[in-house]
Amino acid sequence: MKNPNRHIETQDLYNDLIEEVKHKVHKLKEYGLSEKDIASLLRSEQPLLQLTVSKNYRIFLGEKRTEVCMEPLVKAVYLLFLNHPEGIIFKNLPDYRRELTFLYDKVRPWGLTERTLQSIEDVTNPTLNSINEKCARIKKTFLRVMEADMAEHYFIKGTRGEPKGIDLPRDLVTWE
Repeated sequence: MKNPNRHIETQDLYNDLIEEVKHKVHKLKEYGLSEKDIASLLRSEQPLLQLTVSKNYRIFLGEKRTEVCMEPLVKAVYLLFLNHPEGIIFKNLPDYRRELTFLYDKVRPWGLTERTLQSIEDVTNPTLNSINEKCARIKKTFLRVMEADMAEHYFIKGTRGEPKGIDLPRDLVTWE
């Protein structure tokens, strides 16, 4: 039979520790650290995983080679941004239409139809929302396979009007 007092003792210990942590966080704030700085200190520091793009354009993470699955156009958009570590300003997307078409054709090698060409046209048209939808799908895909603080290095992000990109260090990207 379980000792009910043990649960109470454990809960008291947790409460004491929480109070101690709150006190220490308050002290850190007094010394000038922001909440964001404190939060980053509390996160577990996990090394970023190697991202590998195979010869047939499959995307894998880490030594275990966990596959990151995306539909063809979303994957082509991801690879486009992976090719441009400097980032891409969305209003300049029409300049990347030819490269995106090439990537899409490699990701989906059974040919380009009128419908797929229209989808490429839409995603590179900065007046439409298609690129934002693709970026949201990419983000959702990475959030499914890893923690948010790690995933943010793998998806496309940036400030409106500024270049958006993938901030994963390129020494962690391998193209087979």
